[in-house]
Amino acid sequence: MSLRDRIRGVLGFPVTPFRKDLSLDLDGLAANVDRMARHPFCALVAAGGTGEIYSLTPEEAGEVVRVSVDAAAGRMPVVAGTGYNATMGADIARRAEKAGADCILALPPYYTGAPFEGLIDYYRAIGSATGLPLMVYSRDWAVFTPGMVARVADKVPSLTFWKDGQGDARKYQRIMHSVGDRLAWLGGLGDDCVPAYFAVGVQAYTSSISNIAPRLSLALAEAGMARDFDRLEVLMQKYVHPLYAIRDRVKGYEVSAMKAAMEILGMCAGPVRPPLTDCSEQDIGDLRALMEVYADMIGAPAEGMVRAAR
Repeated sequence: MSLRDRIRGVLGFPVTPFRKDLSLDLDGLAANVDRMARHPFCALVAAGGTGEIYSLTPEEAGEVVRVSVDAAAGRMPVVAGTGYNATMGADIARRAEKAGADCILALPPYYTGAPFEGLIDYYRAIGSATGLPLMVYSRDWAVFTPGMVARVADKVPSLTFWKDGQGDARKYQRIMHSVGDRLAWLGGLGDDCVPAYFAVGVQAYTSSISNIAPRLSLALAEAGMARDFDRLEVLMQKYVHPLYAIRDRVKGYEVSAMKAAMEILGMCAGPVRPPLTDCSEQDIGDLRALMEVYADMIGAPAEGMVRAAR
Protein backbone atom coordinates (compact mmCIF):
# COMPACT_ATOMS: atom_id res chain seq x y z
CA MET A 1 0.00 0.00 0.00
CA SER A 2 1.10 3.55 -0.63
CA LEU A 3 1.72 5.78 2.37
CA ARG A 4 -1.33 7.78 1.38
CA ASP A 5 -3.50 4.67 1.66
CA ARG A 6 -1.87 3.56 4.91
CA ILE A 7 -2.62 6.83 6.73
CA ARG A 8 -6.16 6.00 7.82
CA GLY A 9 -7.46 6.11 11.37
CA VAL A 10 -5.26 7.82 13.95
CA LEU A 11 -1.66 9.07 14.01
CA GLY A 12 0.06 8.91 17.38
CA PHE A 13 1.81 12.14 18.39
CA PRO A 14 4.61 11.45 20.90
CA VAL A 15 5.88 14.22 23.14
CA THR A 16 9.62 14.88 23.26
CA PRO A 17 10.75 14.01 26.79
CA PHE A 18 13.24 16.30 28.52
CA ARG A 19 15.23 15.82 31.70
CA LYS A 20 15.01 18.31 34.55
CA ASP A 21 17.86 20.33 33.01
CA LEU A 22 15.82 20.48 29.75
CA SER A 23 18.24 18.23 27.85
CA LEU A 24 16.79 15.54 25.59
CA ASP A 25 15.75 12.30 27.26
CA LEU A 26 16.29 10.00 24.27
CA ASP A 27 15.99 6.82 26.36
CA GLY A 28 12.62 8.02 27.58
CA LEU A 29 11.58 8.84 24.03
CA ALA A 30 12.55 5.36 22.84
CA ALA A 31 10.51 3.75 25.62
CA ASN A 32 7.48 5.92 24.86
CA VAL A 33 7.60 5.26 21.12
CA ASP A 34 8.03 1.52 21.65
CA ARG A 35 5.00 1.50 23.94
CA MET A 36 2.89 3.50 21.47
CA ALA A 37 3.99 1.41 18.49
CA ARG A 38 2.48 -1.68 20.11
CA HIS A 39 -0.92 -0.21 19.24
CA PRO A 40 -2.28 -0.12 15.66
CA PHE A 41 -1.77 3.54 14.87
CA CYS A 42 -1.46 4.27 11.17
CA ALA A 43 1.68 6.35 11.84
CA LEU A 44 3.63 8.21 14.53
CA VAL A 45 4.67 11.87 14.31
CA ALA A 46 8.14 12.66 15.66
CA ALA A 47 9.16 16.21 16.56
CA GLY A 48 5.81 17.72 15.67
CA GLY A 49 3.90 20.44 17.48
CA THR A 50 3.19 18.26 20.52
CA GLY A 51 6.82 17.17 20.22
CA GLU A 52 7.93 20.80 20.73
CA ILE A 53 9.69 21.03 17.35
CA TYR A 54 10.21 24.78 17.71
CA SER A 55 12.16 24.25 20.93
CA LEU A 56 14.58 21.85 19.24
CA THR A 57 17.78 22.57 17.36
CA PRO A 58 18.10 20.96 13.91
CA GLU A 59 20.54 18.47 15.41
CA GLU A 60 18.11 17.59 18.21
CA ALA A 61 15.23 17.23 15.74
CA GLY A 62 17.30 14.78 13.72
CA GLU A 63 18.09 12.77 16.84
CA VAL A 64 14.43 12.68 17.88
CA VAL A 65 13.46 11.32 14.47
CA ARG A 66 16.30 8.78 14.46
CA VAL A 67 15.39 7.42 17.88
CA SER A 68 11.69 7.35 16.98
CA VAL A 69 12.34 5.42 13.76
CA ASP A 70 14.55 2.94 15.59
CA ALA A 71 12.01 2.44 18.38
CA ALA A 72 9.08 2.08 15.97
CA ALA A 73 11.13 -0.68 14.31
CA GLY A 74 9.10 -0.78 11.12
CA ARG A 75 5.78 -1.35 12.86
CA MET A 76 4.34 1.83 11.36
CA PRO A 77 5.48 4.85 9.33
CA VAL A 78 7.15 7.79 11.07
CA VAL A 79 6.24 11.35 10.05
CA ALA A 80 8.91 13.95 10.90
CA GLY A 81 8.18 17.57 11.74
CA THR A 82 10.05 20.59 10.42
CA GLY A 83 9.60 24.36 10.23
CA TYR A 84 11.43 27.63 11.02
CA ASN A 85 12.30 28.93 7.54
CA ALA A 86 12.99 27.55 4.06
CA THR A 87 16.69 26.85 4.66
CA MET A 88 16.37 25.35 8.14
CA GLY A 89 13.16 23.56 7.23
CA ALA A 90 14.84 21.86 4.28
CA ASP A 91 17.87 20.99 6.40
CA ILE A 92 15.73 19.35 9.10
CA ALA A 93 13.78 17.50 6.40
CA ARG A 94 16.99 16.07 4.95
CA ARG A 95 18.12 15.00 8.41
CA ALA A 96 14.76 13.28 8.91
CA GLU A 97 15.00 11.45 5.59
CA LYS A 98 18.51 10.27 6.47
CA ALA A 99 17.18 9.08 9.86
CA GLY A 100 14.58 6.91 8.13
CA ALA A 101 11.41 9.01 8.25
CA ASP A 102 8.60 8.16 5.83
CA CYS A 103 7.00 11.60 5.46
CA ILE A 104 7.75 15.26 6.25
CA LEU A 105 5.33 17.45 8.22
CA ALA A 106 5.82 21.15 7.49
CA LEU A 107 4.62 23.45 10.26
CA PRO A 108 4.14 27.16 9.49
CA PRO A 109 7.34 29.21 9.18
CA TYR A 110 8.67 31.59 11.82
CA TYR A 111 7.41 34.75 10.11
CA THR A 112 3.78 35.27 11.10
CA GLY A 113 1.70 36.81 8.36
CA ALA A 114 4.13 35.97 5.55
CA PRO A 115 2.82 36.71 2.02
CA PHE A 116 1.24 33.79 0.25
CA GLU A 117 3.87 33.66 -2.50
CA GLY A 118 6.52 33.38 0.19
CA LEU A 119 4.61 30.50 1.79
CA ILE A 120 4.58 28.68 -1.54
CA ASP A 121 8.36 29.10 -1.80
CA TYR A 122 8.73 27.84 1.77
CA TYR A 123 6.74 24.66 1.16
CA ARG A 124 8.41 24.12 -2.20
CA ALA A 125 11.88 24.34 -0.62
CA ILE A 126 10.97 21.77 2.04
CA GLY A 127 9.08 19.56 -0.39
CA SER A 128 11.96 19.42 -2.87
CA ALA A 129 14.61 18.79 -0.19
CA THR A 130 13.78 15.09 0.06
CA GLY A 131 12.16 12.30 -1.90
CA LEU A 132 9.50 11.89 0.80
CA PRO A 133 5.80 12.84 0.69
CA LEU A 134 5.02 16.23 2.23
CA MET A 135 2.29 16.97 4.77
CA VAL A 136 1.35 20.63 5.30
CA TYR A 137 -0.02 21.66 8.68
CA SER A 138 -2.42 24.60 8.43
CA ARG A 139 -2.36 25.94 11.97
CA ASP A 140 -2.29 29.27 13.83
CA TRP A 141 -1.84 32.13 11.35
CA ALA A 142 -1.33 29.83 8.32
CA VAL A 143 -4.94 30.04 7.13
CA PHE A 144 -5.82 29.00 3.58
CA THR A 145 -8.74 29.36 1.19
CA PRO A 146 -9.69 26.56 -1.21
CA GLY A 147 -7.92 28.38 -4.03
CA MET A 148 -4.76 28.80 -1.97
CA VAL A 149 -4.63 25.11 -1.11
CA ALA A 150 -5.06 24.23 -4.77
CA ARG A 151 -2.18 26.53 -5.71
CA VAL A 152 0.14 25.03 -3.11
CA ALA A 153 -0.74 21.57 -4.43
CA ASP A 154 0.02 22.70 -7.99
CA LYS A 155 3.37 24.26 -7.05
CA VAL A 156 4.59 21.53 -4.67
CA PRO A 157 4.45 18.15 -6.44
CA SER A 158 5.41 16.16 -3.33
CA LEU A 159 2.49 17.55 -1.32
CA THR A 160 0.36 14.53 -0.40
CA PHE A 161 -1.38 15.26 2.90
CA TRP A 162 -3.17 18.34 4.22
CA LYS A 163 -3.46 18.50 8.02
CA ASP A 164 -6.01 21.00 9.31
CA GLY A 165 -5.26 22.86 12.51
CA GLN A 166 -7.94 25.54 12.30
CA GLY A 167 -10.97 23.58 13.46
CA ASP A 168 -13.35 25.37 11.08
CA ALA A 169 -15.28 22.36 9.77
CA ARG A 170 -17.38 24.44 7.38
CA LYS A 171 -14.33 25.95 5.69
CA TYR A 172 -12.38 22.70 5.71
CA GLN A 173 -15.27 20.95 3.99
CA ARG A 174 -15.23 23.62 1.26
CA ILE A 175 -11.48 23.15 0.81
CA MET A 176 -11.84 19.38 0.58
CA HIS A 177 -14.69 19.64 -1.92
CA SER A 178 -12.83 22.18 -4.06
CA VAL A 179 -9.44 20.41 -4.22
CA GLY A 180 -10.82 16.88 -4.20
CA ASP A 181 -8.69 13.75 -4.11
CA ARG A 182 -5.48 15.49 -5.20
CA LEU A 183 -4.66 15.48 -1.46
CA ALA A 184 -5.38 13.19 1.49
CA TRP A 185 -7.21 15.09 4.22
CA LEU A 186 -6.35 14.85 7.91
CA GLY A 187 -7.71 16.38 11.11
CA GLY A 188 -5.00 17.95 13.22
CA LEU A 189 -6.36 20.42 15.76
CA GLY A 190 -7.12 17.96 18.55
CA ASP A 191 -9.01 14.95 19.82
CA ASP A 192 -11.87 17.27 20.76
CA CYS A 193 -12.52 17.93 17.05
CA VAL A 194 -12.90 14.26 16.09
CA PRO A 195 -16.70 14.34 15.54
CA ALA A 196 -16.51 17.36 13.23
CA TYR A 197 -13.47 16.08 11.35
CA PHE A 198 -14.92 12.68 10.52
CA ALA A 199 -18.30 14.22 9.74
CA VAL A 200 -16.71 16.19 6.89
CA GLY A 201 -14.75 13.18 5.64
CA VAL A 202 -11.13 13.13 6.84
CA GLN A 203 -9.34 9.79 6.57
CA ALA A 204 -7.30 10.17 9.77
CA TYR A 205 -6.58 12.48 12.67
CA THR A 206 -3.57 13.21 14.88
CA SER A 207 -3.99 12.48 18.58
CA SER A 208 -2.08 13.81 21.56
CA ILE A 209 -4.23 11.62 23.84
CA SER A 210 -2.36 8.72 22.19
CA ASN A 211 0.46 9.47 24.65
CA ILE A 212 -1.63 8.47 27.66
CA ALA A 213 -4.51 6.36 26.33
CA PRO A 214 -3.88 4.76 22.93
CA ARG A 215 -7.04 2.69 23.28
CA LEU A 216 -9.09 5.86 23.59
CA SER A 217 -7.49 7.43 20.50
CA LEU A 218 -8.19 4.30 18.48
CA ALA A 219 -11.77 4.09 19.77
CA LEU A 220 -12.36 7.71 18.74
CA ALA A 221 -11.04 7.04 15.25
CA GLU A 222 -13.02 3.82 14.91
CA ALA A 223 -16.25 5.54 15.91
CA GLY A 224 -15.46 8.50 13.68
CA MET A 225 -14.78 6.43 10.59
CA ALA A 226 -17.99 4.47 11.24
CA ARG A 227 -19.83 7.76 11.80
CA ASP A 228 -21.09 6.36 15.06
CA PHE A 229 -21.77 9.74 16.61
CA ASP A 230 -23.66 8.31 19.58
CA ARG A 231 -20.53 6.39 20.59
CA LEU A 232 -18.39 9.45 19.94
CA GLU A 233 -20.58 11.56 22.21
CA VAL A 234 -20.09 9.14 25.09
CA LEU A 235 -16.30 9.13 24.63
CA MET A 236 -16.13 12.88 24.26
CA GLN A 237 -18.20 13.63 27.36
CA LYS A 238 -16.43 11.15 29.64
CA TYR A 239 -12.81 11.55 28.57
CA VAL A 240 -12.02 14.18 25.97
CA HIS A 241 -13.91 17.29 27.05
CA PRO A 242 -12.72 17.13 30.70
CA LEU A 243 -9.09 16.87 29.55
CA TYR A 244 -9.42 19.69 27.06
CA ALA A 245 -11.05 21.88 29.70
CA ILE A 246 -7.78 21.63 31.65
CA ARG A 247 -5.68 22.11 28.52
CA ASP A 248 -7.57 25.33 27.76
CA ARG A 249 -6.64 26.96 31.07
CA VAL A 250 -3.23 28.25 29.93
CA LYS A 251 -1.72 28.76 26.49
CA GLY A 252 0.66 25.93 25.73
CA TYR A 253 -1.07 23.46 28.04
CA GLU A 254 -1.81 21.30 24.98
CA VAL A 255 1.76 20.11 25.55
CA SER A 256 2.24 20.79 29.26
CA ALA A 257 -0.92 18.99 30.36
CA MET A 258 -0.09 15.93 28.29
CA LYS A 259 3.39 15.76 29.77
CA ALA A 260 2.02 16.19 33.30
CA ALA A 261 -0.51 13.40 32.73
CA MET A 262 2.24 11.12 31.43
CA GLU A 263 4.35 11.81 34.51
CA ILE A 264 1.35 11.01 36.74
CA LEU A 265 1.07 7.68 34.92
CA GLY A 266 4.76 6.91 35.41
CA MET A 267 5.83 7.62 31.83
CA CYS A 268 8.83 9.64 30.68
CA ALA A 269 7.89 13.20 29.74
CA GLY A 270 9.62 15.74 31.97
CA PRO A 271 9.17 19.51 31.79
CA VAL A 272 8.44 21.70 28.77
CA ARG A 273 10.96 24.14 27.37
CA PRO A 274 10.30 27.89 27.51
CA PRO A 275 8.35 29.79 26.39
CA LEU A 276 5.91 27.04 27.41
CA THR A 277 5.28 26.70 31.15
CA ASP A 278 4.73 23.60 33.26
CA CYS A 279 1.36 22.91 34.84
CA SER A 280 0.54 24.39 38.23
CA GLU A 281 0.13 22.15 41.26
CA GLN A 282 -3.64 22.69 41.19
CA ASP A 283 -3.85 21.67 37.55
CA ILE A 284 -1.66 18.62 38.23
CA GLY A 285 -4.07 17.64 41.00
CA ASP A 286 -7.01 17.93 38.61
CA LEU A 287 -5.15 15.86 36.02
CA ARG A 288 -4.41 13.20 38.63
CA ALA A 289 -8.11 12.92 39.44
CA LEU A 290 -8.96 12.74 35.74
CA MET A 291 -6.46 9.95 35.17
CA GLU A 292 -8.54 7.85 37.57
CA VAL A 293 -11.45 8.33 35.15
CA TYR A 294 -9.17 7.29 32.30
CA ALA A 295 -8.16 4.06 34.10
CA ASP A 296 -10.54 1.86 32.11
CA MET A 297 -9.03 3.18 28.86
CA ILE A 298 -5.46 2.97 30.09
CA GLY A 299 -5.56 -0.45 31.75
CA ALA A 300 -4.81 -1.89 35.14
CA PRO A 301 -1.04 -1.28 35.12
CA ALA A 302 -1.54 2.42 34.47
CA GLU A 303 -4.19 2.61 37.18
CA GLY A 304 -1.64 1.29 39.62
CA MET A 305 0.82 3.92 38.49
CA VAL A 306 -1.76 6.64 39.18
CA ARG A 307 -2.05 5.42 42.78
CA ALA A 308 1.73 5.11 43.13
CA ALA A 309 2.24 8.65 41.88
CA ARG A 310 0.15 10.19 44.65
